[in-house]
Amino acid sequence: MMHFARGLFAVALTLIVVAVHGGCSAPPAALDSTAALKLRSMETRAFTTTDLNKTIRTAMATLQDLGFVIDNADVELGSVSASKLDRYVIKMTVTARPYGKTQLLVRANAQYELIPVEDPKFYQQFFAAFSKAMFLEAEQVDVAAPGV
Repeated sequence: MMHFARGLFAVALTLIVVAVHGGCSAPPAALDSTAALKLRSMETRAFTTTDLNKTIRTAMATLQDLGFVIDNADVELGSVSASKLDRYVIKMTVTARPYGKTQLLVRANAQYELIPVEDPKFYQQFFAAFSKAMFLEAEQVDVAAPGV
């Protein structure tokens, strides 16, 4: 089942990368504040746990299951960066930080050749796999709220 999910994710990711890259070599225009807020909303979920160590280790395992190679990880800082090389280069950084007294805010930021991945399906698939590995449900958060 995991191989099927990984294969499905790889196909979806390839389609997303092609759609984002679109075959053009010009860099995208700077994101306006509304677009940046929308992107951050796709990238961010809250989990009801305060275990930063487990969260970062789970992010590392999830990234590896999805075919990424860990470039850098720092549990104390709550950050892990990874790369995936397979007909394309995609970089992903996952960060976790306290959110209120009982939750951690997890943000997954992906880039294809320095272009932000803006397809919500990419982030939905990552957080679905991550949630299963954490044995916790991800909650959408209002990233416009103070402190996020």
